[in-house]
Amino acid sequence: MKIAGMASNRGRNLRRIADLAPGGATLSVVLTNDADAPVLDAAAERGIATEVVERDPDEARESHERRVLDALAEHEFDLVCLDGYMRVLTAEFLRSAPTTLNVHPSLLPAFPGTDAHEQVLEAGVRTTGCTVHVVTEEVDGGPIVTQEPVAVFESDDAADLKERVLTEAEYAAYPRAVKWFAEGRVEVDPDAGTVTVDGDDAGDDGGFPSRRLVSDDRVRELRYGENPHQDAALYADTTCEEANVVAADQLNEGAKALSYNNYNDADGALNLVTEFDEPAAAVIKHTNPAGCATADTLAEAYADALSTDAKSAFGGIVALNRECDAATAELIVDSFKEVVVAPGYESDALDVLTGTENLRVLDVGDLGAPGRTGETLTEKPILGGRLVQERDLQSPTGADLEFVTEREPTDEEVETMLFAWKVLKHVKSNGILFAEGTETVGVGMGQVSRVDAVTLAAMKAESDAEGKSADGAVMASDAFFPFPDAIEEAAEAGIEAVIQPGGSVNDDDVIEAADAHGMAMAFTGSRSFRHD
Repeated sequence: MKIAGMASNRGRNLRRIADLAPGGATLSVVLTNDADAPVLDAAAERGIATEVVERDPDEARESHERRVLDALAEHEFDLVCLDGYMRVLTAEFLRSAPTTLNVHPSLLPAFPGTDAHEQVLEAGVRTTGCTVHVVTEEVDGGPIVTQEPVAVFESDDAADLKERVLTEAEYAAYPRAVKWFAEGRVEVDPDAGTVTVDGDDAGDDGGFPSRRLVSDDRVRELRYGENPHQDAALYADTTCEEANVVAADQLNEGAKALSYNNYNDADGALNLVTEFDEPAAAVIKHTNPAGCATADTLAEAYADALSTDAKSAFGGIVALNRECDAATAELIVDSFKEVVVAPGYESDALDVLTGTENLRVLDVGDLGAPGRTGETLTEKPILGGRLVQERDLQSPTGADLEFVTEREPTDEEVETMLFAWKVLKHVKSNGILFAEGTETVGVGMGQVSRVDAVTLAAMKAESDAEGKSADGAVMASDAFFPFPDAIEEAAEAGIEAVIQPGGSVNDDDVIEAADAHGMAMAFTGSRSFRHD
């Protein structure tokens, strides 16, 4: 698609469209009615042809527009894009030219005219934005193609608002509209005064809408980010109905506020313990589990989790999936912890926990059902955008497993496999987890080699686990084993059963190695990578 751009001044939107080439669209010509317009130099720098058609003082609009059309006729174009073109176009021009688009700096039909920002501020609205619309004889009244919102702040003046609407709204909406036209997705019905866009939907089938509008409120500034030289703030999604650490009440008012890392780790810890029906406890360090366990009582679960790697748990985050009782609280304060997260606290437990200086105590309220399926998507901001995916809510049962070795696992091993898989989902990849019963024994996380992850888990089990051993334990792997070498490493550590996704071209070799060591192995059929 080729575009004819028309501007009277700088043409900043036209420049952006030229630079982005949305949908492969290119500007074939830029026309202005002012010989001194800066857009001419900007177009020349980009190798775009230019035309200047100034209106004579006594010239009729119709005559000037015919000369404009004559100048444009020297160039090939399929769409006209106006950008601050300070002339109202006549019906003759609009009939003669292809579809003509304009961008207006407000959310039409509110605040039409040349002083939109002043109108916005005078009206006291808290949200404005821009509108890309098809140009008709009615000024600022043509059918809308797309819009983009912008917050209005108490401190704004017209200049602030103008700049932010341009860079945050127009720079997004105008290229989007051009892209839709270039892809042939837009149908304009001039008689009905309507615009329809194919594929502009809510993503009901897969949960991914064609556009996402994110509105979060800053709830507090943090002491710093991941490191002291980085500023940070916390924003809240006030529509989230799941139990979460952002909305949690901090019960010990005298303690210091949570840091960026505290929030991040507390969120990871909460996500882990909500996997389980049974009383569960987890200790998280740098978003990885230092230990996790389920047991008949919360105190037992915490003790088992801590004993996986008490050394690494120092200064960690504790999460519980039951109301914290005094017995569990006493164990928690026995060594230094940063934060405790739970769905409530008995009064005796609260007395114990709040008596420890700077141990932050968070009450997240009712956890709801295990797996917390209220929020279906998760996202990661990256430079220039956001990665959005479904949450990893897989929770296989014994019936979902495929037993692939000569020896099938015992019922107890299957129970441990399923426990280990739930915990492994929260270990950074490449991840390996050793477990016995329903408690962790050793964790190997964040390794670039799966064999190294096995070696690390074995080393942690041998050197840091208290009263535990990898001998006779179950190993879980978050992705398939490409070669038998990791199985050999696991056998040397004493592993007797393995749960893994399967799917490697070398599965037969891996199974043969497991059989040679008398291991039982189960395939889940799906991996559980976690990269952040």
